[in-house]
Amino acid sequence: MSSGMAEKPIEDVDLGDVSLWEQGPPHAVFERLRKEDPVHWSEMAGWEGESGFWSITKAEDVHAISRDWETFSSERGGILAADHSVPIEFQNAMFIGMDPPRHDRIKNLFQRGFTPKRIAAHEDEIRVITTRVLDGLEGRSEFELVTDLAQPVVGRVIGSFLGAPEEDDAMWADFANRGLALGDDELQPEGEGTVLELIQKGVARVIEMAADRRENPTDDLTSLLVHAEVDGERLEDYEIASGFALLVSAGNDSTKATFSSGMLALLREPDQLQRLVEDPSMIPVAVEEFLRMFPAFAHFRRTATRDVEFGGKKIREGDKVIMWYPSSNRDESLHKCPHTMDVERNPDHQAFGAGGRHFCLGTALARLELKILFEETLARFPNLELAGEPSIVRSLFANQPRAIPVRVG
Repeated sequence: MSSGMAEKPIEDVDLGDVSLWEQGPPHAVFERLRKEDPVHWSEMAGWEGESGFWSITKAEDVHAISRDWETFSSERGGILAADHSVPIEFQNAMFIGMDPPRHDRIKNLFQRGFTPKRIAAHEDEIRVITTRVLDGLEGRSEFELVTDLAQPVVGRVIGSFLGAPEEDDAMWADFANRGLALGDDELQPEGEGTVLELIQKGVARVIEMAADRRENPTDDLTSLLVHAEVDGERLEDYEIASGFALLVSAGNDSTKATFSSGMLALLREPDQLQRLVEDPSMIPVAVEEFLRMFPAFAHFRRTATRDVEFGGKKIREGDKVIMWYPSSNRDESLHKCPHTMDVERNPDHQAFGAGGRHFCLGTALARLELKILFEETLARFPNLELAGEPSIVRSLFANQPRAIPVRVG
């Protein structure tokens, strides 16, 4: 923790200050908040037109907020800390931005595409995709872990699951990378294509795909969504498009983020890397530790529907309430030495949410994909080393490395 942060009165700590996020989540700040002010108000200074927010930093409190949708709504104000980052109307068109009963109806339709049987049937395809990308890196002495390995694997995996053609992978990767990088001026520069333009392009593409599936049904998730019914009703085009956008964003960014962060941590701790190389059966447990330490998304937001006292603070109707997963996952009351990576820990965590209706739909797929990515990468390149200084996305939302240069040892 910097001396300035250590001296600053706790009430002046502003988690909306992007400078705190230069190297990823400000874990020292979160640790201080958990101890001194676990329900903390930030003014969000520097964000023009944005109101402040309450920060929820302890695991127990995140769990409570997650389960009380009647008091803390996903639909009333959007799911991101900054209202202007993605249009509220689009956030609310995704089931993650809805409350019951609408949320339950839409999510139940999407749930049909994520049955254990469908995910298990996709295991061979995930391994084929991963192996093909690794084959393309053979013979190179150096490569970049994020863009050369993680991105093409995760992009094709979610693309194949949804039925999107491979030529669209780069478009959807750009959609996810730029659309979710709240606060990063490099990924969200002004005047170079707005998030709204990305959304409009993506919606148009999904509507085109949906029209084709109505005429030519297939076995992919898009076709399932086009033809699925609940109580005699089918999804509208905008519901399919917004749900598709949610899945393609999560499928690109979440798995890429945790895999890249986990690999970076292993490269910095070669002894733990070697343990997984020598005993790959440990990888599923290690994946849970990577998810705990490096949740892909730093926060989700709720909006108070009424005045309520929570954690000794008066939260007023309409206030933003932010659940911080990098903090709740390192809560000292749950984890011994929470900042230390232990590939044998097998922890509980909130990387997929903290219970309630918004628990991540793609949890099983993400775990399977991460398992295969680590298995195949460590088997193919057991002696990887860092070849330069990694860079980190500077974002209040997307928690991930930007680039990790590596050499083959």
